[in-house]
Amino acid sequence: MIGIWHMLNTFGLVALGGAIGAMLRYGVVLTSVRIMGPGFPMGTMIVNVVGSFVMGIAAVLLMQRGQGNGLVPFVMVGVLGGFTTFSSFSLDAMILLEKGKMAAAATYVFGSAGFSITALFLGFFLARSIWI
Repeated sequence: MIGIWHMLNTFGLVALGGAIGAMLRYGVVLTSVRIMGPGFPMGTMIVNVVGSFVMGIAAVLLMQRGQGNGLVPFVMVGVLGGFTTFSSFSLDAMILLEKGKMAAAATYVFGSAGFSITALFLGFFLARSIWI
């Protein structure tokens, strides 16, 4: 019973953190558009860069130093995952680089970006051809 309670508690922390992160992202994007206009996705770039930076700090403080392990699901998966999934992507790439797996890191970075953009275009094409 304690295992199930712990799991539900952890999922709750992730959900709460995700809601906070998503609201922060929305606020940054709205503010960016109001200040700079809609011509370039500066808000998205800001959250990706800031989220990656904060993920780096959180990874060191919460994971490597073993402090606040209970905060990992809330901060790293929830808040930063809701704020930007790019931070998780950047952490995964950094871990591969630190392990000396340069080819794997390059494959991961270019594959993730290339396949994700390709998938987005395919989704646009499919949705537009079916529903529009």
